[in-house]
Amino acid sequence: MSLDSRGGSDDVELATVVGRYALGELTLGEAAERADVSKIRMQEILNEAGVELRLGPETREDARSEIDVARRANE
Repeated sequence: MSLDSRGGSDDVELATVVGRYALGELTLGEAAERADVSKIRMQEILNEAGVELRLGPETREDARSEIDVARRANE
C-alpha cells in the first residue's frame, strides 16, 4: 500500500516514519520533518494509514523536541 505518491524507496522510508510514529518513537513534528512534508500533510498520511494521531506533547522532552523542530522549520 502506497501512503504517498512518491514511489520506490521513498515509500519504504515513509512507512518507517509512520511506523515509528505509531510506536510513539516520533512526535508529529519529527515525523513530518523526517518525511519532508508539512505537519498537516503528515496528519493526512497518518490518517490514510489508519494511525491514531497523538496531538500535543506527552512529556517535557516531547515539548522541547517539538519546539526544536518548529525553530528549524523557521530557519
